[in-house]
Amino acid sequence: MRLAVTGGTGFVGSHVIDAALAAGHHVTALARREQPPREGLAWVAGDLDDRGALRSLVTNADAIVHVAGVISASSAAAFEHGNVNGTLAMLASSTACGIRRFIHVSSLAAREPELSLYGGSKARAEDLVRSSGLDWAIVRPPAVYGPGDRETLELFRMAKLGLMLMPPRGRLSLLHVGDLARLLLALTAPDAPSGLLVEADDGRPAGWTHREFARALGTAVGKRPAIVSSPAALLRLAAHADQLLRGPKAKLTPDRAAYFSHRNWVASPDLACPPDVWHPAIDTDRGLRETADWYRLQRWL
Repeated sequence: MRLAVTGGTGFVGSHVIDAALAAGHHVTALARREQPPREGLAWVAGDLDDRGALRSLVTNADAIVHVAGVISASSAAAFEHGNVNGTLAMLASSTACGIRRFIHVSSLAAREPELSLYGGSKARAEDLVRSSGLDWAIVRPPAVYGPGDRETLELFRMAKLGLMLMPPRGRLSLLHVGDLARLLLALTAPDAPSGLLVEADDGRPAGWTHREFARALGTAVGKRPAIVSSPAALLRLAAHADQLLRGPKAKLTPDRAAYFSHRNWVASPDLACPPDVWHPAIDTDRGLRETADWYRLQRWL
């Protein structure tokens, strides 16, 4: 197939491109800056604000995989622009060019739109996709990890230091980026279900407690870290401190602190992908070890 991908220079999007090329598909991907050439991959210069670039991106595509989005921002307007307006622009370009199949990457945060600015923007983007009239599927990933990820890298580094500061006691689901990429590709198939909302995970019933996840991270880096469950108030305080120290590069913002403090980020089994379409293949303990090994090779850890 010919696939159009947004967010292709990011963590998830780059794995989607790798998996698509390995499967023999042709990929057109959007990029703000010049990228190295690859066989089977055509880069389109531009961003989600560039209507001409979006037309070039989607023309003759069999399916769209919309990965691009804003995870962390300092204002509601920034989330609205990146997640809502960006999705609307992709839907408009797809409709104008006669493209029917649209795969949208959302987040479990969309289940709790009042909890964070991020979750609210993702929920509004989902509403746009549902009402688009296109042949759509929406995927809500949980915490995604794997080679190339700079978000969970901070947790790996804490585990290596031997002290893990975790959110308040709760549960979460996990998913390796390779499994997520396979899921997104599976949903681009012409015979894949449409009008489908998927909450994907690693197949672990009821997910992981925060302490279980912390211990698994410790095992992955060969440590037995001390684990401290941080109260929500302490997370908010840490978020303000991170913003003071790192400014716009802060990893922990007040909005993310609110998101992390929620006690249930477990994928719903009622929204699992039909097993004949996709099922997870990467054991999380193994995936975490392999991710730690990758970090070491890159000298990130």
